[in-house]
Amino acid sequence: MEHDFWHQKWSEGRIGFHQPEVNAYLVSYWERLCLAGGDKVFVPLCGKSKDMLWLRDRGHDVLGVELNPSACLDFFAESGLVAETGDAVKFISHRCENLNLICGDFFALSKESLADVKGVYDRAALVALPKDMRADYANKLIELLPKGVKILLVTLEFDRPQGPPFSVSGEEVNSLFEPRFKVKRLGGAVDGDRQEVVWLLSD
Repeated sequence: MEHDFWHQKWSEGRIGFHQPEVNAYLVSYWERLCLAGGDKVFVPLCGKSKDMLWLRDRGHDVLGVELNPSACLDFFAESGLVAETGDAVKFISHRCENLNLICGDFFALSKESLADVKGVYDRAALVALPKDMRADYANKLIELLPKGVKILLVTLEFDRPQGPPFSVSGEEVNSLFEPRFKVKRLGGAVDGDRQEVVWLLSD
């Protein structure tokens, strides 16, 4: 799935994956990560998600990474926050108090950029990727994240083959992450023709 695919979706406004409200699973299950208020949280493939504001309001230092420049700019415009913009290695950084949204390719991140991360919130990253890229994504997370980190992961399961979003089974979650993390299913619900599942991944 090439960069142009996502840039076109944003330019055409075909962003059905964006949720206008804070995700209910984040609100219900975030405390299960047992993080302190000042801990840094990483949000991969974050788009312009309001979930980052919810995490910031709880005292977390939020780091998001997003490929599309307009999504980054829209996030700040729609949230009423004013960001300082500057160059970072392979990225453009948009920073305000306790929130840094960096624009660029997730796969270009370095271990140093995530060295102090304590938690990860993934609602729309893993399910946005086709199967071969999901393995690359999981391997990159495993490579980058420091020891002791915890991940709140939301996946979808359904019968339709097309995507994104893509269906990711529990078996695949285990095979992708169990080499590093303990994988625990926390809950979920049926939404129409698909099932939403919430996972806790911990060292």
